[in-house]
Formats: sequence, structure tokens, C-alpha cells
Amino acid sequence: MKKLLLSAAFMLAVGTTSAQVVFSENFDTFADLAPAGWISTNQSVPIGAGAWAQGGGTAFPGGSYNGTEFSFALVNYTSATGNGTISNWLITPVMTLENGDIISFYTRKGGTGTGTIYPDRLELRISTNGAASVTPSGGATNVGDFTTLAVSVNPNLNPTDYPFTWTQYTYTVTGLTGPTDSKLAFRYFVTNGGTTGSNSDIIAIDALSVDRPLSTADFFRNNFAMYPNPAKDVLNISANTMELSGATITDINGRVVKQQAVSGMTAQINVSELNAGVYFVSVESAEGKGTAKFVKN
Repeated sequence: MKKLLLSAAFMLAVGTTSAQVVFSENFDTFADLAPAGWISTNQSVPIGAGAWAQGGGTAFPGGSYNGTEFSFALVNYTSATGNGTISNWLITPVMTLENGDIISFYTRKGGTGTGTIYPDRLELRISTNGAASVTPSGGATNVGDFTTLAVSVNPNLNPTDYPFTWTQYTYTVTGLTGPTDSKLAFRYFVTNGGTTGSNSDIIAIDALSVDRPLSTADFFRNNFAMYPNPAKDVLNISANTMELSGATITDINGRVVKQQAVSGMTAQINVSELNAGVYFVSVESAEGKGTAKFVKN
């Protein structure tokens, strides 16, 4: 059977302004992953020579999702010899996850979708045991401590369900009791795969990111200034770098008491008619919404 293969030899080698980047990897230099704590292990049966490796060759027209042409990671059907089950892992270093964290990555299949298509599958799995995580071993069915299946790309191994262009997949972390040391794992998992199997070809990943959305209070604190506080007649809002589009004031019961359209990086809000007390001002921009508390004298 003919399958896509790199012309180069294999080698082992989101955040937004309203989110904190917990972890990111763009796979610019695959050789730097192992020194940084990444682990790769091929548990395919029968095991082949294939391993996760630096992007390259001709299988991915257009190159990486971002960065230089070959700044992505790939793995292919040579993970298993003959007709077998591919289970080839790429595991991150330890990171601390919290509920609400958003894990995102981009992936695509090699080729253009024409001719014979050999189905591929990719899993994103999570271990919540941190540095003590048990790495999969003992064959293709073992997942070690990576028992949480977060994302499965083409779980049913349909020929056309794995995208041939860079496509983003996301997972929102839930079920934790608090901040938890964890590891993520990409598992190239294909049954009836390998060098003579009916499934498996070549896939790539890029732009892994774990982002922690900031509260509106955090967003305000990081991007805006408000003065004076307490305010008597005018409340001034200024943005660091972004354009404002509106402002809303609510009282402590959540009732909207004033709304004002804003254009530009500063706003002057007349609060003279408000009763003395504690209020919240919410400002909007294309990058997000921020909220802060102020006192009206």
C-alpha cells in the first residue's frame, strides 16, 4: 500500500488579552521538547520505527499553522509494523490546571484529501497526577494515568472526518477540586494501522495553548485606569491600548442606572445625578469586558 511519508528522515528530537496563558507550545524546535520535560513513547503493537518528530517533508502543503514552515510536530503510520494498533504518545511537562482553563490545539492530516484516504485518529488525554503521572507502557491498550479523554479527533476512523487543513480543537477543564498538577498527552491511536494496515497515514499538531480566562475585574485591572475613586461629579476611564465601545453603571443590586456609548480610548461619565453609595462600572471593548467598583460621594 502507498502512504504519505516525509522526504526528510524522522528524528526524536490562545492567549487573548482577556486570558492568562498557563502553557503554550508552538513546536518551533522539536529537539527542545525533551530537555523541557516532554516525553514521547511509542506503545504500538507490533512496534515500528515511527516517532513524534519535527515537521518537514512534503506531506503538509503550506507548512505550519503559525511560525516557520516546519514549526509543527508530526507522527505517521510507521509507528506500527505490518497491520497492528498504533498508540504513539507525546506528553507535556507538568502544569497546574484549574476548572475553566481552556486547552486548545490545531491539527490536520497530511495530503489534500484526494486519492486513497487512510483514516487517522488523535486523542488528547489528561492525567491529574502531576509529576507522579504513570506513563503508558506495556502495549497499545494501556493509557497509564491519562484516563481523562478530553478530545478525540475522528473517533470512528471515518476516512473523511480528520481535517486536511489546520483546524482548532478545544476542551474546557472541569471536575477538579482545586488547582491540580497535571499533564496533557497527545495519543496517535489507530486500530488496523501500520505499514500494511487499512488505516493510518500521517497527522500533525501545532499551537498548543492552555489559557485561563480572566474575570472581568482582572481584565479591567490589567487594561484600564479609573479615577477619581471616590467620584463626585465625573468618573474618568482610560484604556491602555484598546478602543472603548461602551460603559454601563449598575448599583449593588445589579440594577442598571446609567449607560453611555463611548468611542476612543477614554471616557468621561457624569455621575453627579447618582445617589451616594457603591456602584460597579462595566466598560466594553472588542477585546473583552472589564468591571470595577467605585464609590459615589
